[in-house]
Amino acid sequence: MPLQGVCWFLCCRQGFSLLGRDYGEKEEEASFELRNKEDLTPNGRSPAEVTVSQPTRTANGTNGHTVSEVNEEMKSLVIEKSKMGLEEEPEVLVKGWLLREVRGNWIKQRRYWFMLSQDSLDYYTGPEKGARRLGTLVLTNLCSVIWPDKQTYKETGHWSITVYGRKHCYRLYTKHFNEAVHWACAIQKIIDTKAPVETPTQLLIRDIEENKFNPEAVEHIYQHNPILKYTQGPLYAPLLPFPYGSLEHTYHSGKGYGSVREEAVKLFNCLQQLESAWEPVPIIQGVLQTCLDLRPLRDEVYCQLVKQTSYTPAPYTAAHLRYWQLLTCMSCTFLPGPTVLKYLRFHLKRIQSQSPESEMDNYASFISEALEKTKCRECVPSWEEIQMLMSRQEMLCTVHYPGPLSCQLYISSHTTANEVVRRMQEKLGLQESKNTFALYEQNALWEQPITGSALIADILTRFENLSTKESESESHWKLCFKLYCLLDADSISVDSIEYIFLFEQCHEMVVRGQLPACEEDLHALASLRLQCLMGDFSTHAPCPPLDELFPGHVLEARVLMSLSAPQTLPPCQVAAQGCPTTQRFHTGLLAGALWSHTATAAHKQKVEQDMRLRSRLKEEGATVMVSILERWKGLAGYSRRDSMAAYLTIARQWSGFGCTLYEVDFYISSTGSFSQKLWLGVAATSVSLYRQGEAEALESFPYGQICSYGVSDSNTFKITAGDRDLLFETTKLTEIMQLMNAYFSAIHRERGKGEDADITITESTEVGFHHLALTHTPTLLELPSHPV
Repeated sequence: MPLQGVCWFLCCRQGFSLLGRDYGEKEEEASFELRNKEDLTPNGRSPAEVTVSQPTRTANGTNGHTVSEVNEEMKSLVIEKSKMGLEEEPEVLVKGWLLREVRGNWIKQRRYWFMLSQDSLDYYTGPEKGARRLGTLVLTNLCSVIWPDKQTYKETGHWSITVYGRKHCYRLYTKHFNEAVHWACAIQKIIDTKAPVETPTQLLIRDIEENKFNPEAVEHIYQHNPILKYTQGPLYAPLLPFPYGSLEHTYHSGKGYGSVREEAVKLFNCLQQLESAWEPVPIIQGVLQTCLDLRPLRDEVYCQLVKQTSYTPAPYTAAHLRYWQLLTCMSCTFLPGPTVLKYLRFHLKRIQSQSPESEMDNYASFISEALEKTKCRECVPSWEEIQMLMSRQEMLCTVHYPGPLSCQLYISSHTTANEVVRRMQEKLGLQESKNTFALYEQNALWEQPITGSALIADILTRFENLSTKESESESHWKLCFKLYCLLDADSISVDSIEYIFLFEQCHEMVVRGQLPACEEDLHALASLRLQCLMGDFSTHAPCPPLDELFPGHVLEARVLMSLSAPQTLPPCQVAAQGCPTTQRFHTGLLAGALWSHTATAAHKQKVEQDMRLRSRLKEEGATVMVSILERWKGLAGYSRRDSMAAYLTIARQWSGFGCTLYEVDFYISSTGSFSQKLWLGVAATSVSLYRQGEAEALESFPYGQICSYGVSDSNTFKITAGDRDLLFETTKLTEIMQLMNAYFSAIHRERGKGEDADITITESTEVGFHHLALTHTPTLLELPSHPV
């Protein structure tokens, strides 16, 4: 009988324990893990005596850290409240019936009596005195509230608010919108009044900062606080405080992120996997990508890495050096916040003093230098860059320049486009040039100048990412060094490499159809190009294709005009900049609309017209090529330099020679408007407007007449010249703005050398606009480009 009684007692006790767990009778929301600022250091103790142990998993499955001297009030907060009934309730701010979502075998809603006090949100079986308290959610400044939304109301017929605490979240429902808003406002107001709380790691970081000149005190802190040192076990809570149920991760929910707190714990597990990983680069990239997407985790990962590189059992093994390699990659990608940055610098100096002339010392030195230069990256470092950083080496970067030439430079994670431009100028002997140069990102169909402050490592990473997404014909991305501002074309020596730059870039404009010239001149230019590339005519010489010598739109226009029924064909479209001939005809020419008899006949007619068009283009191309070859034969004896000089002599006949052309979809001014496509030419002395293919400018505005210029909205560029406002619709807003900035800066620089410096550049308070003033200012815009 006694044995049966004992069994009965144990079963009842177990049953009551399960019941209490299900109803949340003893939910200990106040944790060692977070403490109020006013409870940071117990009276009568020095900062070095605050001790915190490593997180451990207790037998009953709850999280546990051992913290000595934790304030007794914080320990007993929930326990004391659980002894109260409604007759002993504190000052209640809001109370009422709400439905709470309960999760069991299925999700259901139950009705409870909720009461909000200054410290917690409690719920009871009912409003009567002596009603049983079923649960408590202690409110701290890390709690968060999700406000009611229409989507939930449409799905459930109730307005919902969600309150996140440390261990649980309450999903509450009501039929009345005003009632839901009232509860949400009241709970949020309590959260906002709570004092900031800190984790033990934060407290210890501050203690270390205060005692950094006292090595004995610092050593005491480390020895008595395992949470600061390397561990092989898992981490069950972040080292830094994060809001419960943080919503910041929802912006990246498509990538599968959980809450920031959950991701912080997962990242520590990833760090530990580095020790045994055969290939660490994917893990490092994954950690960096998470930190790029979830900004609050950057400080957390830095703290985790400092922890794992402190008092390491086997610090010189390759496995444990992986932590230093990840720390190196982090230091070249993101900067921590000011407090963690101080802690990191102290840690690096401490390691260097403890392990001089070691690998850890070398990594610490490299990281310290990187922290002085790092700006937040736009992209996670590429596979190649991570491998270079792991061995503390620089990357080899290939830069192309006009002609089939290239140059290789060593770059770091901090090298900017401006630095590469300067090094290329030195390498090619262009330091004394009056013209300016820039780097371009380029593929077969597209080209764009790179902002001077852009990091080359980010550009190369973007190339790597694009190459995996695009077709093979478009995936060959490269960096090109080219002329940017042609300020003085006349002073360029015919024997210099800069002359080759001018010749090659002029030819690019010709082939793209951006240099208006008669057909005879175009034939002459093509033959001079052949003489320059191939030398004297030979039947055995491999001749480049026609679209590399002659503008394709001229052929298209001639063929379309000669066809018997041009009205059935699409209008001639001028080829986009850098687009090959095969891309100028839309696949829509071959597509039928409705598969009826009429549609089939129309489709057949389009196919026939397309075949005839292509046949005529082929015939016309052959005729043009014969004419070019005949002219080429007449150039026998011309040297390469003579051919380039003759080529540029013809090109200079256009008054807009040297300008950069941008396609404009619409133009309006006080004198009229044009809806057809035009060219906006930005040159060294003026801005001009051209009809495409015409040599004479519709309008031209010298820089001396321009009062201001800038971006007025998402796709409109505005120039104010005198009392006139000119508006242009274009997709090249940033490029136009950068180039005009560069030209005005060059003018300012040149005139500032003399006594007649009467043009200066200042930035107005209006975003996106630059105004010309008559008062001197030393501020110059960035060269070769300036971000809008």
